[in-house]
Formats: sequence, structure tokens, C-alpha cells
Amino acid sequence: MKATDMLNKVKELVGIELQEETQEVKLAQATLENGTVIESEDFAAGSEVFIVTEDEKVALPIGEYTLEDGEMLKVEEEGIIASIGAAEEEAPEEEVEAAEEEKEEMGYATKEELAEVKSMIEEIKAMIKDKEEMSEEVEEADEEIAEQEVKEELSKVEVELEKVKHNPEAESQKEMKLYGQKREMTTADRVFARISNIKNK
Repeated sequence: MKATDMLNKVKELVGIELQEETQEVKLAQATLENGTVIESEDFAAGSEVFIVTEDEKVALPIGEYTLEDGEMLKVEEEGIIASIGAAEEEAPEEEVEAAEEEKEEMGYATKEELAEVKSMIEEIKAMIKDKEEMSEEVEEADEEIAEQEVKEELSKVEVELEKVKHNPEAESQKEMKLYGQKREMTTADRVFARISNIKNK
């Protein structure tokens, strides 16, 4: 038995008649100012809302939308209407305040403000010039220190060279020590003595 057959038998035993009712959900459509068609069950807060395209329905992104009839549709969660109602117009007082704030932001500088800015620029220029002069002095000092170090090293080398110079007149005479002059001559000594006599002749 199939599952549907079993379900039907259970329903017959219990006394419930199987009625298949197909309810079609009819969605209301509305058009935004820019011509986009949107669709919802009933354009009320908490209802789902979609953009109708040729292929599929896309959830309406978060934002505020103006319908063709002038009502404002506010979506705070993607695809769900937060509120719908007449477009709220700003009070004239708020507009005046906003305009005044814009004028203040776009206002021109006064002579005092310009003089202050000019003095600040002059101070910055002076600081930059001082830094440049200081860097030049530091470079000159570094060069002088390097020259002094080189001179000191050269003087040390000259002193060492003076110590090392060869002076044949000041050469110390070394005493020659003769060892074993009074000992008896060995056979090897005699042979060497004769050889040296032969060479001397």
C-alpha cells in the first residue's frame, strides 16, 4: 500500500472526509515612483514584499520607497514592510533651520580669521626654516667630527710609524754565546773540522 492510500483509510475510519482545497493566494501589486512593480499580500506592516521581475520575485531591499500614489513604504528588514503611510513632509521651521545651518557652513571667512590663518602659516614657515637650518648645522657638525676622527687616526698611525722606523746605527749588538768550547772533540767534530779546513784552503 502506498502512503496516500493508508492515509485515506485512516481518515475514513476516523470520519474525516478528504477534501482537497486549493487556495490561491492573490497578491496585490503596486508601482514605485521609478516604475518598479512590487507585490505583497496586503500592503500592511509585517507583510512580505517582493520586486516582480520576468523570471522570479526578489525580496525588496532595506530602504524607504515612494509609491506612485505618494505613500511612503519603509523596509527595515529585507523583504518585510516596516511601515506604510502618507509621506511625511518636513515642517517649514526645520527647513529654515537646515537652510541656516547650510549658510553657516558655506559662510565666508572674516578678516580676523584670515589674519589668524596667515599668522599660523607664517609660524609654520618659520618652524620649517628653523628645522632646515638645524639640519644643516647638524650636517656640518657631523662633517667636522668625521674630519677630527680622521686626523686623530692619522696622527696615531704616524706615531706608530715613527716607533717602527729602521735605524741601522742604533742597532744593538747581540752577544754571541759560545757553548761547549772546552769540551773534548767527538769523532763527528773532528770530521767537520777537517772538512772546513779543506774548504778554506
